[in-house]
Amino acid sequence: MDAVLDNLDVFREGFVRTLLLSLFSAAAALVLGSLLATMRVSPVPPLRWAGATYVEIVRNTPLTVVFFFVVFVLPQIDVVFSYFTFAVVALTVYHTAFVCEAVRAGVNGVDAGQAEAARALGLTFPQTLRLVILPQAFRNVIQPLGSVGSALIRNTSIAAAFGVQELTGVSQGLTTANPSHVIALLLAGIVCYLILTLSLAAGVGVAERRLAAVPR
Repeated sequence: MDAVLDNLDVFREGFVRTLLLSLFSAAAALVLGSLLATMRVSPVPPLRWAGATYVEIVRNTPLTVVFFFVVFVLPQIDVVFSYFTFAVVALTVYHTAFVCEAVRAGVNGVDAGQAEAARALGLTFPQTLRLVILPQAFRNVIQPLGSVGSALIRNTSIAAAFGVQELTGVSQGLTTANPSHVIALLLAGIVCYLILTLSLAAGVGVAERRLAAVPR
């Protein structure tokens, strides 16, 4: 454990970087995924096709390929950011597709009578989505969105291969520098990931219980 304790500051930096990667990417993916879900349920065919095309392409592309494209191809067209920002972009692009499908499932799970009642009141399609459908849809998909968030946290580890020293990158560096303490250092990295994922799971559980207690 001495190797772990002597490098707590390094683990802390990796932990914070992983946390920030997760938070920024999750927030962006939630917003963009919700917009994409509204496209997929839109009455306008081109919007539905565009949303479906994005989802099918991205969901069937390995995340490593998405990272490669963002980190190495975007600079070729003069889009240059830090490696951290590139990692946020790659994670956002990838997980937006999964958020979209989770939200779309929630929208499809809302009783059709809700939309009909909204139209009877004179609400437009965007107003119906924003005021009636989406609030109920999000309520129905807290657990699936939590699963997407958990996967996102774990997927931040790929950023280590593209110049971002998050938890996996830090763990790899420390195990290389301390080959006699590999197991302890790897276990410390695993514990850090567990703290993040279990905290998210606990938050999802609290949100589900509170929303379950609210009358529909």
